Amino acid sequence: ALLEVTQIGKVCHGHCAIFEQVGDCIMPREGIFVRVLEPGEVSAGDHIVVLGNGR
Repeated sequence: ALLEVTQIGKVCHGHCAIFEQVGDCIMPREGIFVRVLEPGEVSAGDHIVVLGNGR
């Protein structure tokens, strides 16, 4: 898969489902959002390659 990171983190809006399960909101620190440029499988533990800094 080829993914483009569009956003890192997200403002926490209170006691969401993640907060209820984990006891902490991880979205501001660990959530990332991506745009799919080429489909494919992505699994936990896969290596990533940074192609550019987007600037």
